[in-house]
Amino acid sequence: MQVILLSHTPHPDELVAAAARICYRDVAASELLENEEENLSRKLIAELFRSGHTSTFEHVSFTFGIDGLSRVASHQLVRHRLASFSQQSQRYVKMTPDIEAVVVPPSIRGNDEALRVYQDCVRMAQETYGKLIALGIPKEDARFILPHGHSTRLVLTMNARELHHFFGLRLCKRAQWEIHELARLMLERCREVAPVLFEKAGPGCIFGKCGEARTCGMPYKDMEDLLRD
Repeated sequence: MQVILLSHTPHPDELVAAAARICYRDVAASELLENEEENLSRKLIAELFRSGHTSTFEHVSFTFGIDGLSRVASHQLVRHRLASFSQQSQRYVKMTPDIEAVVVPPSIRGNDEALRVYQDCVRMAQETYGKLIALGIPKEDARFILPHGHSTRLVLTMNARELHHFFGLRLCKRAQWEIHELARLMLERCREVAPVLFEKAGPGCIFGKCGEARTCGMPYKDMEDLLRD
């Protein structure tokens, strides 16, 4: 899987702090970004976290390019409705008849016999897809035979508030392994450009308490522990 940050709101840390400042101070909008100090932004964003005043996070957004995600994971991803998605269409794009185009779960990759069975089935599905196309069947109908694990490409945009919600859910150890890895890579990209804003992004076991009805019993110690996982 490859995740790149295609675009983001310029100076996201400073802009979130500036948006919050207009709520609490008598300052003109034109002056919000003047005389900005890094330590002041850090202190103010920390206070926003503490007070739950995270609506100001909605003023900044991040757009990701994602390659090699399975359709199993993309179906989970689109449940996050406060986001924008543009996904490669199997209706219009002919799928590559390549065994590497299908994501293999670690539990299968680590078992030689299971991997053989899995890949045999993938090859059969891909061969059938190709034969149906050759018989004049439209791609939108031939795709019905393709595995759920077939990889896809998409562009995803979320604002920072929704990203915090996403990271809180999908970086939990109980999250499905592939969307957990996607969230980890997305968080790494976010922290590169907005380190203050995403300093406390992650599951409740790190920044509060676990919200799961059934906890994993193996909470992360800190963010470094999570990012190494």
